[in-house]
Amino acid sequence: MPIALIWVEMKIKNILKPENWWIIILATIISWMLFTIFNNPEYNKAFYFILPGLRITFLSTIISFVIAIFLGLVSGIGRISSNKIASTLSRTYIEFIRGVPVLILIFTIAFVVVVDAAELLNINNGNVPMLVRAIIALSVFYGAYIAEVFRAGIESVPVGQREGGASLGLSERQIMRYIVLPQAFRNMLPALGNDFISMMKDSSLLSVLAVEDLTYRGRLYSGSTFRFAETYLVLTVLYLIITLLLSGLQRRLELRLENSD
Repeated sequence: MPIALIWVEMKIKNILKPENWWIIILATIISWMLFTIFNNPEYNKAFYFILPGLRITFLSTIISFVIAIFLGLVSGIGRISSNKIASTLSRTYIEFIRGVPVLILIFTIAFVVVVDAAELLNINNGNVPMLVRAIIALSVFYGAYIAEVFRAGIESVPVGQREGGASLGLSERQIMRYIVLPQAFRNMLPALGNDFISMMKDSSLLSVLAVEDLTYRGRLYSGSTFRFAETYLVLTVLYLIITLLLSGLQRRLELRLENSD
């Protein structure tokens, strides 16, 4: 039997195991949704109207995540720092942001913080795009949660690793950069992946600022056509497919890192 057929047979047997039945169920549901979208003219119209919002959804998520990683790294290191000022400021930021719902924070940053900052810097408030305000809000919110991920990841590295670096004459900064963070990253990867997926889903909240992501375009379509069933089925299948693909990529990356040990 050809190797390719053997590989396919093994994959099928693996999927048919009871613990993997959820894959078959989800695949069936998504297939039905896609069949409905591409074979029903009304669903098809909704799909092609909403789809351009995918660019803004990914753009806002990726930029926000990069900024949140930076905020999380600085705050996470500050959180465990022996410097009382850095530790206090980091703890205050983390606890404050984690105590505010994301939607409230979006409104506060977009219509209060940005407005006040624009006045302070003598900038016309109207020149600050809503997309920029949305990215700031999402970054600040997730930065606080990622800070805790970095803190836990750094603390998971054995103390002996730091002591070994110190015995080699490395500075605290060099120990953190070359010894602690590379090892901590492996431990943080699942949590960071989950945060990225959660951020992508929470980016739908940016539609309240009229940011033309998937959700906002869906609201525009349903508001102008009153085709609510078509709109929300399209949004559901798009977010579901994106989430499943990102989760699959995350698992493959985790397995690759584990196999490289």
